[in-house]
Amino acid sequence: MEPLTAKPGCRAETRAPTLEDRLAKIEGMLAVLVDREATREWYTTAEFARLVGKAEFTCREWCRRRRIRAEKRSSGRGSYPAWVISHQELLRYQREGLFPPSTGGTQLQAGS
Repeated sequence: MEPLTAKPGCRAETRAPTLEDRLAKIEGMLAVLVDREATREWYTTAEFARLVGKAEFTCREWCRRRRIRAEKRSSGRGSYPAWVISHQELLRYQREGLFPPSTGGTQLQAGS
């Protein structure tokens, strides 16, 4: 098999990436993904929502209604602390799901 050579008057063909070039590119992209998805000790509601495939508003409501374990932490937004969820709680949620809704007080009896 003869090597590709450009004919006079024709444009030279661009070199196709080698297997090593393609592998290096894939490894670079994988490193970026791993860094992005690195395990963290605490997640914001936006990060937690992205990891579990829900809307951030939904995750904030779960925090507020105690459907998941979360803490309020100073967030740099002045006097408005933000919810944070631990990595352990993320793992628990993935295994077991939400805590049951709390009754939150007295309920009306049927027929009252």
